[in-house]
Amino acid sequence: MYSVALIERQNVARARFHNMKNIIISIQGGRPLAGRVAVSGAKNAALPELAAVCLSPGPLAFSNLPLVEDIKVMVAALREIGAEGELDGPLGEGRVEARTDGLQGHTIRVAMPALRSPRVSRQTTQTTRASILLLGPLLARCGEARVSMPGGCPIGERKIDFHLQGLELMGAEIRSEEDYLTARCRRLRGIEYEFPGKSVTGTENLLMAAALAEGTTVLRNCALEPEVDDLAALLRKMGAAISSPEAGTFIIHGRTSLHGADHAIIPDRIEAGTYLIAGCLAGNDIIVEGVEPAHLGCLLDILAGMGADVRIGAGEFQARGGATLAPAAVVTEPYPGFPTDLQAQLTTLLTQAEGVSRVRETIFNDRFRHVGELNRLGADIEVRGDEALIRGRARLHGAVIKTTDLRASAALVLGGLVATGETRIENSYQLFRGYENMPEKLQKLGAAITITQE
Repeated sequence: MYSVALIERQNVARARFHNMKNIIISIQGGRPLAGRVAVSGAKNAALPELAAVCLSPGPLAFSNLPLVEDIKVMVAALREIGAEGELDGPLGEGRVEARTDGLQGHTIRVAMPALRSPRVSRQTTQTTRASILLLGPLLARCGEARVSMPGGCPIGERKIDFHLQGLELMGAEIRSEEDYLTARCRRLRGIEYEFPGKSVTGTENLLMAAALAEGTTVLRNCALEPEVDDLAALLRKMGAAISSPEAGTFIIHGRTSLHGADHAIIPDRIEAGTYLIAGCLAGNDIIVEGVEPAHLGCLLDILAGMGADVRIGAGEFQARGGATLAPAAVVTEPYPGFPTDLQAQLTTLLTQAEGVSRVRETIFNDRFRHVGELNRLGADIEVRGDEALIRGRARLHGAVIKTTDLRASAALVLGGLVATGETRIENSYQLFRGYENMPEKLQKLGAAITITQE
């Protein structure tokens, strides 16, 4: 169990960076990294699972919770609409209790016996897209919701059409009012709905809404990501009747009420993949602990094809840099394909491979913003439409660069670790939205990395 003194020290450290947009990460590159690094719980699983708190008056306890900025925003939103309980330690005011229970993350207990208001302000959620995940459960629980339009990373179009289309078919009346979505219904009713395209948050929103809807809902062409399955597992623990007769299909028999539950959040596969990629850089020898190898099968296949020295153990990876890396041709795809959230990080690794690699981005239409910054470090990358050509064996050197989104932040940190001299990464508050204590974890591996505020 963490002591109160330790939690207070963490709060003091975070208070130094209360204005996150002024954060600068400085890296003295060219130093080998070695040791073990533990993966936190999955942010992209924790966000919808916290939203599921709205579905039940009973308490939910989450272990392996990552303390990242997006999670803090979701917790603030829950507090705003009436959540009670141990939203504590680094996450908010009140009593302090955080422990590991054999996992790396923290534990939070929260309940919403009654909603103070089904309305979430834009001021609370403007930095994250997670606000949209409250729409379905709030409608299902109280027949009304008002949430801000999703914010988050500027990586191209991320439409919410499927969320709204499905909820309207379930009986909701939804309209846009300035920066808000306002929705009302008597009670949501079951539907048969096939998603026109894969949507992770769309699947999650309709899953939560259907859990309290009247009748049976059949959802087809659902997203296959592990985070979706983890949410379904939580909802079943809460009493939801959810089955999946085949991959991509959920059948939900609506209940009149759900109850509390205890749930351990799955490991963050994107964080695990980021450190795995870091281990493949020359001179490094990193063991990544607390992972689920099956969640990263496509990345492991790509790294194997490149000739990377990666070994898979029970719940861990070991990656050793130094092997000559072959170029790769990579296409981002919905799970189980190669994830767009690892595209930028892999691009950094490909700058060190032999020959010319190609990365095609099919998920988001503006996700090569990191390329210009990597080129400032000495990379040789050319973007042609939805494809990036990476000419390898680049000698990276330190520079002042600026990050544009969460995953680009991690890619630029990897670039700074490889580059000779000092790299200063401005606007790096984005990193803290999805990576728990990444600078500290890298320091323990031997990186010369510091955080300052200007």
